[in-house]
Amino acid sequence: MDTLGTGTVPDWSVIEGRRRHPWRWVSGVLGALLLAGVSVVVGCRAADSDGVTPVPQALAFLPWLLVPGGAGLALSVLARWRTGMVWGVAVLAVTGWYTQPYGAAVTRPGGAILAEFEVLTSNTEFGWATDDLIATVRREKPDLVFVEECSFRCADALAAELPKADYPYRDVVREDGSAGSAILSRFPLRATEPIASVMAMPGAVVTVGGRDVRIQLAHPSPPLPGDEGKWRQELGRVREFARAVKGQPVIVAGDFNASQDHALFRSVLDTGALHDSARLTGQSRAYSWPADRTTPLRTQIDHVLVSGDFKVSSARFLTLRGTDHRALLVRVGLYGG
Repeated sequence: MDTLGTGTVPDWSVIEGRRRHPWRWVSGVLGALLLAGVSVVVGCRAADSDGVTPVPQALAFLPWLLVPGGAGLALSVLARWRTGMVWGVAVLAVTGWYTQPYGAAVTRPGGAILAEFEVLTSNTEFGWATDDLIATVRREKPDLVFVEECSFRCADALAAELPKADYPYRDVVREDGSAGSAILSRFPLRATEPIASVMAMPGAVVTVGGRDVRIQLAHPSPPLPGDEGKWRQELGRVREFARAVKGQPVIVAGDFNASQDHALFRSVLDTGALHDSARLTGQSRAYSWPADRTTPLRTQIDHVLVSGDFKVSSARFLTLRGTDHRALLVRVGLYGG
C-alpha cells in the first residue's frame, strides 16, 4: 500500500515498536550520537591527525572520552541495539588503547655523569602567580627556571626579589600580558635566536659540567576554537627546532598547549631528539592544566623535554596560587664522554 504518495510501504512492526517502547528508540538515537562524536575524535587520533575544531580541543582530554563512550554503549544495551553494542565495545577498546603513555620510557645516555641539576617551568597566567613562583624558587632552588606569561609585573618582581647572586644569568623578554617570558640560570648563558611566535619563546646555550646545553622555552599559541592556524604553525616550528638540534644536549621546557594525544606534540617527540620527562618518570597522565578549578577534565600540556644525554630522576607537579597551570620541577643528570 502506498503511504502518503511516497511510493513506500511502512514497516508497521518498527512503527509499533516505537509506539510501545519509545524509550528504546530514544536510547538508541542518543547512544548513536554519543558514539559518533567519540568515534570522530578517536578516529583522528588513530589517523595521527589533530583535525579541526572541536577535535583539537577534545583530544586534550582523550582519556575522558571513555565516559561518553561508555554511556553510548550503555544506551545501546538499553535499546537492545546490537550494532550499537559492537560499536560501543570497539570505541572503548580503541580509546583505552590510546590512553597508554606515548614515547620512550627510558633514556640511556653514555659516558660518565657530568652534572645533576633541577629545571622548573611555570606559566604564571599573566603574571598573577608571580609571588607564589618566587616563593617556590626560593624553596626549591632550581638551577634553570623557565617562566611563561611573565608580564611586566612578573619581570620586575623577578629582578627585584631573586638576587643576581642566585641567578646571575638571565634572558627576559619584557612584554605585557601573556607575551612575556623569562629564563633564569645559575649556569653561564648565551642567548640564541628565539623561535618566532606570538608569545615569546627565547632560547639560549648554557654551560653545564663543562658541556654546552641548548635550552629552549616553549609557549606556542593555544588551539583556540576555529583559529588553530597559529598553534599548528608555532608547534611546527618547535618540531623543526627539535630536528635541527638532534644529536646535541637539549632541554625544551614550557607550556606547549598540547598533550601527548595531539599529533603535533607527538611529532616533536617523533623527531627522536627529545623525550618527555613526565613519561620517563611514569607520570604521563598527571595533569598540569587547568589547576585553578574543580573539574575532572584536566590534562598535561606543560612539559620538560630532554635529549638522550640526560637521565630524569624525578618530576613533580607543583600547585601555585594565581595560575591555572601547575608548575613542573624536574631533576636531571647530564652524561657525556
